[in-house]
Amino acid sequence: MKNAPNQSKIKQLIKKGVRIDRPETITMGEEVSLDLISDDRVIIHSGCKIYGSNTLIMAGCEIGYEGPVTIENCQLGPEVKLKGGFFSQSTFLRKATLGSDANIRAGCLLEEEAKCAHTVGLKQTILFPFVTLGSLINFCDCLMAGGTNRKNHSEVGSSYIHFNYTPDQDKATPSLIGDVPKGVMLNQKPIFLGGQGGLVGPVRIGYGTVIAAGTIYRKDFLKGDRLLFSGSNVKKQQPIYPGLYLGIKRIIANNINYIANIIALRKWYIDIRSLFFLPNPMGETLYEGALEKIEMVIRERIKRLKEVSYKMPQSIELYKNVMKGHVLKRQQQLRREFFEQWPKIEELFADSLKKGGNLEKRDEFLEILQQKIDEKGRDYLEVIKATENYRATIGTEWLQGLVDEINNQIPKIIPSFRP
Repeated sequence: MKNAPNQSKIKQLIKKGVRIDRPETITMGEEVSLDLISDDRVIIHSGCKIYGSNTLIMAGCEIGYEGPVTIENCQLGPEVKLKGGFFSQSTFLRKATLGSDANIRAGCLLEEEAKCAHTVGLKQTILFPFVTLGSLINFCDCLMAGGTNRKNHSEVGSSYIHFNYTPDQDKATPSLIGDVPKGVMLNQKPIFLGGQGGLVGPVRIGYGTVIAAGTIYRKDFLKGDRLLFSGSNVKKQQPIYPGLYLGIKRIIANNINYIANIIALRKWYIDIRSLFFLPNPMGETLYEGALEKIEMVIRERIKRLKEVSYKMPQSIELYKNVMKGHVLKRQQQLRREFFEQWPKIEELFADSLKKGGNLEKRDEFLEILQQKIDEKGRDYLEVIKATENYRATIGTEWLQGLVDEINNQIPKIIPSFRP
């Protein structure tokens, strides 16, 4: 029978202790490894579909409580709850929770206790611990950090959109809501994005920022600690010129900075996070899944920025035609250098993946963490939260150095990028 291997695997899971409601409704790919599905308090409700040789389901996970779930090559850490929807090529760390009708596409990483309500769409999205998204949200191509615990966390109100596609038909629009060097320390003020609003990427938002409900925000706001409202001085009608890229310098800067932050996050996982995953096949698979998603994000962001660089020759001609007597040579030169020097920018990213930053600061921070591990055990959240702020600063300086090193190279590669 065609479905015999499917049913055989389901019976084996039940036999080893997995609770499966109505097993006749479950679909399981032949490639799924039963060794990567825990027998400890795992619940799979009716109507679920599980595919992928890299799919991992660890102890205490519950799948499909509110509606059928489809999983495709995802890694679920301990006590993850996927209540309903579609989940593909993404990783969820301990106690991450998503409500019904989720649509989670490739390249997402939700860290410990990140939470989404119902009908949330994510792609190439990273949520740091405790970050919470409301319902009816599309939040693709961004990273969000901020907050210190389950009661004090960054949050996105319901009916929110991160606008990640432009009239120029590109997705060089990643937004950094918080950052990596400070965000990983779990000691920053939360960020709140009010419901029925949106961010037009690429933007950078500082810690402590509150964006009022109903606001579509289009600018960078790194200062933080302010309540922001939308305001518009845009004409009701004005010409549109796809490919003009009037804000090209900001687009380049924000994309470079985003990639630099994700490269720093990758280094954090390799040197720090790796200490906290269980030293067994399941723990190693979860770690490898998380690191893979970070690397997927890096590749995607480089690809998208490269596509913009290739549009620069046409942008130069359009700029001259539109601006006529107001053409600025520096603007033309910036576009030309961005196009011509792209191979060097790509080489910069490749070289940066091999670098470790200030190794003295890294080693000093590792020594501090090891002391905390000896005191608290290998619970990641407990160890990081127990690290005093003045000591966490050492780790932040190490990671920020990696980010700055990349950012500071861009004016050398693109001279017109200088102030």
